[in-house]
Amino acid sequence: MKALIFDLDGTLFQTEKVAVPAFQEAFVWLKQQGKYHRSIPTREEILAVTGMTLNQLWDQLLPEGDQTIRELMNRKSLEIELALLKQKRGALYPGVVETLQKAREWDWSLFIASNGLGSYVRSVLKSEKIEDLFVDVYAAGEYKTESKATLVSKCIEKHGIQEGFMIGDRRSDVEAGKANGLRVIGCQYEGFPQFGSKNELQGADYIVSSFRDLLDIIKR
Repeated sequence: MKALIFDLDGTLFQTEKVAVPAFQEAFVWLKQQGKYHRSIPTREEILAVTGMTLNQLWDQLLPEGDQTIRELMNRKSLEIELALLKQKRGALYPGVVETLQKAREWDWSLFIASNGLGSYVRSVLKSEKIEDLFVDVYAAGEYKTESKATLVSKCIEKHGIQEGFMIGDRRSDVEAGKANGLRVIGCQYEGFPQFGSKNELQGADYIVSSFRDLLDIIKR
């Protein structure tokens, strides 16, 4: 099987449209409960951790929070995100649907590997009406993996993937692809917020500035 394994946030989905208001509202709520006493994270601080594992995310945004508080925030932020998705507050990047459909026509099998919670990932796919384009979905929140490399390894092993690409916008995507013998396409879209550092995609085999540019790579 030849496969394209996609990250979700910052790769297919403009997560800032949902994540920023959801996390800020969740922190306001936590403060109202008397369980948080610092300032509400800024848009920039939230964007900087988008795409990280949940443990890494809370290490940055809520370092003093114990596991009970973190689980509480997982549930609250997810609740708000799902409500925002129902309100159609999210959006795919331009060209995502047509590009995924064309890749399937070219006999690529499509997968999701995300550091997010499973219910969030599936709700995004359902909200954007693209869930049927994917063979399977791997979410770190369901598999309890500490790294995306391990998550991608599970996908490859289960489906007998022999060649393909890992496609994403964060360092963890590059590392996951390389650790599993996949070529890596880094996504750094012009005109959209960038997550992580300037060297985030160092080591990627390709970097695209538009999602549609994937077709020029995978048809080779």
